[in-house]
Amino acid sequence: MNLSERLNEDMKQAMKSKDKFKLSTIRMVRSTIKNLEIDLKRNLDDNEVLDILSREIKQRKDALHEFEKAGRDELATSTKAEIEIIAQYLPEQLSEEEIKVIVQQTIQETGASSKAEMGKVMTALMPKVKGRADGKLLNQAVQQFLQ
Repeated sequence: MNLSERLNEDMKQAMKSKDKFKLSTIRMVRSTIKNLEIDLKRNLDDNEVLDILSREIKQRKDALHEFEKAGRDELATSTKAEIEIIAQYLPEQLSEEEIKVIVQQTIQETGASSKAEMGKVMTALMPKVKGRADGKLLNQAVQQFLQ
């Protein structure tokens, strides 16, 4: 079962169980996917759906940070719950140790030796960890190793 089918099935299940919050979160994600499918005039594959899910989580994490900074606890709580729901559809996240190993390997593969070559490392690194690691963590790890 691909990700789009899984989202559809979970949406149906949320309707049956009357879980309004989960239902609305899945509907938001599905509408983003559907809009892109309409724009591209084709169905999206799992990698493209993963990109959308990662982007949705990133947007919510940014919003969460702003809500917490502004003291909006009720919005922060609902945003955290949305992140948890969407994260269920992403592959298992890499640990910090796994990220460090992959970053070191990629730096060796690209031959990068300074921060000026960070873009080259990130370009090679992102396809390896697609959907399994946060971009900010990767960026910090690369900076740490290229000092």
